Amino acid sequence: MDSVFDELYQKYHHDVFQFLFYMVKERELAEDLVQEVYIKVLRSYHKFKGNSSEKTWLFSIARNVAIDHFRRQKGWKQRIAEKFDLTEHPVKDKAPLPEEITMQKEEVQLIYHCLDYCTLDQKSVIILRFIQDLSIAETADALGWTESKVKTTQHRALKVLRKQMELKLAQEGRDAKWVK
Repeated sequence: MDSVFDELYQKYHHDVFQFLFYMVKERELAEDLVQEVYIKVLRSYHKFKGNSSEKTWLFSIARNVAIDHFRRQKGWKQRIAEKFDLTEHPVKDKAPLPEEITMQKEEVQLIYHCLDYCTLDQKSVIILRFIQDLSIAETADALGWTESKVKTTQHRALKVLRKQMELKLAQEGRDAKWVK
């Protein structure tokens, strides 16, 4: 089991951390949640049947750990909304992550900010599909959904993002051609 666990950790810990970081937007918390994920992996690997890839299985666990974290918070729906507001909860670590460096670009920052208008399910799909580069089938496996639900949720999320980006750019008096 140790070698299997080590292999899973080496292969996927960065992806799992990145997913959780985008969900909670706090480095230390994301690191703690990654540890929770791997504790659950250690305890339940014997139950893994191989019906999906190990990566999608890990993302499924990570998403559930994130949801459990939000539920443990007082007034968790409000806390979720607050957690996704970087102006209220800036990333505390002084050393930037590669993802933070990438977010420096104006368009990426705008998209990142507009994710706040998506539901938790929509954020999960956008992060898994476009940041983690999972296929629709892999995303469906990770979330325990049908491919149809992933496609519908992705479509709705992209619609929300596009609308919010257009509104933000219009408020700033900027051209929104690249949003289309």
